[in-house]
Amino acid sequence: MRARQLSRWTAGLVAVAAVGTTTACGGAQEAPTTTGAERHRTPTNTQRIAEEKAAEKAALTAYAGYLAASRTASRQSDPQHPELTRFLGDPLLTRVRLSLVKARDNGAVSAGTIRSDPTVTSVNLDSKPPTVEIQDCLDATGYRLVYRSAGKKTVPGTRGSRHLATATAERYPDGRWLISTGAAHRDQPC
Repeated sequence: MRARQLSRWTAGLVAVAAVGTTTACGGAQEAPTTTGAERHRTPTNTQRIAEEKAAEKAALTAYAGYLAASRTASRQSDPQHPELTRFLGDPLLTRVRLSLVKARDNGAVSAGTIRSDPTVTSVNLDSKPPTVEIQDCLDATGYRLVYRSAGKKTVPGTRGSRHLATATAERYPDGRWLISTGAAHRDQPC
């Protein structure tokens, strides 16, 4: 019985540590977006293109920071790790912290590595707030949760996979780009 409970929460933690479990595939925001190809086809506004490129770069930097901060925090199961607030915004920040609390309460920490290859799929500077959508092929095959007190024994059901992940970066009023939503699409291998 305990193994089943651990398997459920650990699967959730692996998803959060890999990218998060909030919804990113749907949403209330349906403002028009531009793809990379559309931006390059109609370069009528040089300033606009420069702004979109800067947004892409900032969003990818935030995404890389989010992955690194999540991995570092999960190695200690530390929901208050200071780097989390540097790269994550709500609701994803809260979900990651709750997963880290569950891991800590169950004596688990992360081990291993995750490989990432993100790309920007759309930029919408006209939405409120401005957003950048990111798609990634996460390779979490070398990532797992282990029991801290059991000599780093792997928690059952926590081996990672290679799958599609999506995330949304938002520009906050203070100008920072933070990752606010993310989803691991385990049913979509890449």
